[in-house]
Amino acid sequence: MMKRHILLVVATLATLLPAGAQQLRFHTRIPTLPYLREDRNVLQFPGGESPDFDAFLRKLDTLVLAGRGDVRIVHIGGSHVQGGTWTNTLRKDLLTMRYGIDGGRGLLFPYAAAGTNTPVGYQTSYTGTWTSSRCLKPDTVMGLSGMTVSTADTAATVALDLLPEERRQWDVRYTFRSVDVLGYGELEPVILMGRDTVRGRQVGENWRFDLPYYADFIRVGFTGFPGRFTIKGIYVDNPDNGLTLSEVGVNGAATSSFLKCDDFVQDLKLLKPDLVIFSIGINDLQGVDFDARRFIANYGKLVQMVRHANPHCAFLFTSCNDSWKNGRPNPFTPRARQAFEEISAGCDAAFWDLFGIMGGAGSMDSWVNGGYARADHIHFTPEGYAILGNLLFNALMDTYAQRMGR
Repeated sequence: MMKRHILLVVATLATLLPAGAQQLRFHTRIPTLPYLREDRNVLQFPGGESPDFDAFLRKLDTLVLAGRGDVRIVHIGGSHVQGGTWTNTLRKDLLTMRYGIDGGRGLLFPYAAAGTNTPVGYQTSYTGTWTSSRCLKPDTVMGLSGMTVSTADTAATVALDLLPEERRQWDVRYTFRSVDVLGYGELEPVILMGRDTVRGRQVGENWRFDLPYYADFIRVGFTGFPGRFTIKGIYVDNPDNGLTLSEVGVNGAATSSFLKCDDFVQDLKLLKPDLVIFSIGINDLQGVDFDARRFIANYGKLVQMVRHANPHCAFLFTSCNDSWKNGRPNPFTPRARQAFEEISAGCDAAFWDLFGIMGGAGSMDSWVNGGYARADHIHFTPEGYAILGNLLFNALMDTYAQRMGR
């Protein structure tokens, strides 16, 4: 608690220094683990210079030093991201860089209505009858979220609660003033706020709502009959300058899964990302073989999809963690790491070698024994994911300090 307080004060006081006198250095303390290779915790640039990544860092620098502009980041992956702790830790660390730079919570999804886990940091609930689909085997048109929930029940609702269950004094309280319900169908979505019903306006297929006041909780209902409505996601925003980090995680998703999302680009245009962090890959390694060429080709298609939404978006690829298969370290992980390095070089992206940082082949056993990973030797515990978030933040901050002279 005291650590975050100090960081907030330092970041705020630094903005009062005259231009050219800024010397900001942000880092989060990492537990000392004998198997953790913090000396390898750097962002690599296998392709050399990255103009798009430098443009992202300059935009971040303007926000940190002057409080101006919007910085938007999207983190995409499988269950590692759907769990939420990894991204939520990175989000909280980034928001310590300057007091009051919460730019909105970003893209959310009513996971409860889909019968699956909601990422930490917010809660979802529902009433009525819903059906769901995932991008692993989609049976509806999907967007960026990689999931949909559909209903023909006009009494059905979904609710999103952004107030943390046990909010501490220095936790960010995310609020929003506008809502975009991403979806399609004959029913009309409405926002239920206490006794008030807020009607929206249709923007393409989606529905946009301007709320009468800032909120941290909404319930979405429907009017009209008969018909259905399919929700692809819910985007919440506030009008203030700041940083927004949206997580997009689907349990079991591989690189091929998100290629099945027809409205991926359309939805991503709403988010306008300056940086996309790709952490898809662990599920590509679960077959009897690993086709590195197909893996690289799939990521090439995903990169092009992002560039259709923002031609100058920066990219950061995180390699797969060490994991075990049939009681032994997965033999495909080193090959996947090499593939990630090749992918990063091909699109002038940053590369974060999680595999090497955590200790390399076989290291997952030490993470399990230390209480930082699950017994399945694939997933981390909340404490382990928090370490990943802090490590990634530190690596990003080292690059920021080097490139921006901070």
